[in-house]
Amino acid sequence: MQPTDLADPTQNPDAEEPTPPTSPVTPVSSVASEAPDSSDASEDSVALVDSDASEDEPAEPAVEEPAGRAPGRIRRILRSPGMSYALNILAGGLVFVALLYPNVLRRLTLGNFARIPIEAAFGILLLIVLPRRPRLVVGSILGAGLGWLLIQKSLDMGWFKTLARPFDVILDWELFDDTFNFIRDSYGAFGAYGAAIGAVVLAIGVVALMIWAVLRLAALITEHRRRSALAAAGIASAWMLSLALGFQLLPAVPVAARTSVTYAWDRAWQAKEGIANEAAFADEIKTDPYKDVPADQILTALRGKDVMITFVESYGRNAVESPSLAAGTAAVLEDGDATLKAAGFSARSGWLTSPTFGGNSWLAHSTTLSGLWINNQSRYRNLTSSDRLTIPYAMQKAGWDTVSVMPGATRAFPEGKFYGYNRIWDSRNLSYQGPRFSWAQMPDQYTLKQFTEVEYNKPGRKPLMVEMPLISSHTPWAPIPTFIDWDQVGDGSVYNAIAADGAQKADIWSSAAKVRREYGKSIRYTLTTLISWIEKYGNDNLVLVFLGDHQPSSVVTGDNASHDVPITIVAKDPAVLDRITGWNWTPSLKPAPDAPVWPMNTFRDRFFTAFGPNGGSH
Repeated sequence: MQPTDLADPTQNPDAEEPTPPTSPVTPVSSVASEAPDSSDASEDSVALVDSDASEDEPAEPAVEEPAGRAPGRIRRILRSPGMSYALNILAGGLVFVALLYPNVLRRLTLGNFARIPIEAAFGILLLIVLPRRPRLVVGSILGAGLGWLLIQKSLDMGWFKTLARPFDVILDWELFDDTFNFIRDSYGAFGAYGAAIGAVVLAIGVVALMIWAVLRLAALITEHRRRSALAAAGIASAWMLSLALGFQLLPAVPVAARTSVTYAWDRAWQAKEGIANEAAFADEIKTDPYKDVPADQILTALRGKDVMITFVESYGRNAVESPSLAAGTAAVLEDGDATLKAAGFSARSGWLTSPTFGGNSWLAHSTTLSGLWINNQSRYRNLTSSDRLTIPYAMQKAGWDTVSVMPGATRAFPEGKFYGYNRIWDSRNLSYQGPRFSWAQMPDQYTLKQFTEVEYNKPGRKPLMVEMPLISSHTPWAPIPTFIDWDQVGDGSVYNAIAADGAQKADIWSSAAKVRREYGKSIRYTLTTLISWIEKYGNDNLVLVFLGDHQPSSVVTGDNASHDVPITIVAKDPAVLDRITGWNWTPSLKPAPDAPVWPMNTFRDRFFTAFGPNGGSH
């Protein structure tokens, strides 16, 4: 689903062919709020049929003050003609802004509001013809609807900046729990509860304010029916003329706007499509070419190998190719190539397209391991309640000892049974005694060192299949650990001084340039740590797959970045990499710009095929 208010005319439902600009038409609020005169009042009774005339609505009786008691100053101010006029303008302005409010942050400019909303004309006509009680009901519904549109468009702005997609009104509510946990882990419980309470109060206030604004305009419109009808006709005429002539004050932003109705239609269609997709997904889960493959025919070319699948948080294509980041990342990868070659290892790299962007890492993990496109929480929930064959579960059946190392997890992970893990190591049992690094519970170097001690170097063990997310490059990228000698890692208390001396969130989030700089530093830290671990601890049977889970948020990538992430396989046994010769991956830790790009959900089947009994030719 694409945003409704993009500047790209191919994605903007209001976009027309460019023509010379014209002046904006006066908003309805300023027309409808003009004070009537006696001649207009007499004309109203002749020229326009009053839809409320049959009801003979009595005028509202004036509220009289008790005898001997003068109205207070505040009450006098509120009843004054000037205040009434100001409140009418405020109500009209709120409705006008709500009708043209965009759902993309870069469109939140004054030029975006120099347009004519056709919805205003229909709203005025509807409120004119309705009797009093239905008018109150309909006005309240319209106000609540406008309030909700403001809230959802604001959510879209946040979703586009972090996840590069609009908010899904059906599927995204569960993400608020993860958002709350992220804020709590990064900024503390006080900040998380404060943000939650503030968001609820703000949402209620927005809806209430829009209901008030619409009802106040409804009362004003019915007091001046003839002028309001003429205003509606003028708005509609100006809108149709602007549409016909293609008037634009800004490129690809037509003066004739139908923003709200188109947006509401798009979101309704999105909800319908989401429900239909959920039904189709049940069939996708059942369609699995590897479901009935015997265990002794699975990954036969990797028997006896330790297979690790390591996700590097926010390691996206921009980290490798963006001008402001590429030099630092390339230097680490080029030095890493030389280091690993000297240690007897080789690498092959390509690109995968992630189903997510800027966050929701678990969707990328499940996509890679299950071979299904998991791009929302509903699909994830349905997947993990199914019997879909995952890479860890297939390897568990084939005799590997399957382990998950999840340093970012702070609570039980019931999905581990679905994936097929025999054991799960997380922040609760990895014995870390050092400080948190913002969201990250522990540095990646500690995670790898502790994994080595509790699993990898354990004598007499079976071949391991390990899934491990590395999290030091997780937003907000401050403070960042420093790579140290492996013998100094200890229980993690050595990181107390490192965390205290590092840049803090408040230091970097005042500037996008600083955020990009620290993001790049975090990626270099994790890649340096991983390459050093392979060199120091990797044995002859190690087969390590490391890949990004998604691109970082748009504060780093800018708008319209791809969903591509690097993926690399490192091994000492040449026969392992010979199996993927047909993939045409780059013989380096750094994928070439023209290396193959595959959807992330295709990796599982390609992996099973390449390392199966008949592999090596795919």
